Amino acid sequence: MNTFGSILIVGCGNMGGAMLAGWLASGLAPESFAILDPKLETPPPGIVLLRELPEEGAFDAILLGVKPQMLGDVAPAIEALAGPETALLSILAGVELATLAQSFPRAACRVRVMPNLAAAIGKSPIALVSDRSDGAVHRAIDALMAPLGRAEWLDHEGLMDLVTALAGSGPAFVYRFIDALACGATELGLPAEQAGRLALAMVEGAASLAAASPHSPGELARRVASPGGTTQAGLDTLDRDGALAGLIEATLRSARDRSLEMAAEARLKG
Repeated sequence: MNTFGSILIVGCGNMGGAMLAGWLASGLAPESFAILDPKLETPPPGIVLLRELPEEGAFDAILLGVKPQMLGDVAPAIEALAGPETALLSILAGVELATLAQSFPRAACRVRVMPNLAAAIGKSPIALVSDRSDGAVHRAIDALMAPLGRAEWLDHEGLMDLVTALAGSGPAFVYRFIDALACGATELGLPAEQAGRLALAMVEGAASLAAASPHSPGELARRVASPGGTTQAGLDTLDRDGALAGLIEATLRSARDRSLEMAAEARLKG
């Protein structure tokens, strides 16, 4: 398993579409992909759109992008295409490797993949865990994921629910924070559109600087703040009684626990 020359995407919604966009932007050939999606109106140029499962065919990889609760409905038909030379990739939140193994017992390997929508621009963290520890398999998956962002193999599957909360759901939390910054500035007197532009530009620049810096975000915050200055006054409010840290921990816990619930639901349906 060195390369993936043919990939079937089953369900090309927001996340599957973002991954496909990232692959195409990196130069992967459109003819390498086929999409199975009865609801998708128009595929990207050069990509075959299937309304029904082909009666025969071989794919190097199959990417499952349907809603997790639909796995039981689609798996029996797709399994016929997931033979011993096919890698089964799943972005289904909460669906464990054991559940995938029950549905796709003949696949060469089963890999859980947790990206986010930034895959479309090659900026997504991508958490990975597989039921095969073969180095060649991991290198092939790494090469496939490289155009989409930064791949991270997890030590064990039990971490996937928390990583789903952090890396998968995390962008929504960041967007809410950006919106809160803009709304706060608006309440204090800045025109709404201007506040939105400034908040977004500030976060974009801060994130780029943090990514390029040898210092941790915590250290960068310390360096920005001068004792007795405006930044320190704001940080003191965020840090008072552990308010921000506690809120973020509770936010991640809620998202993680929902992922655990979804895993239990998938096991019951499996």
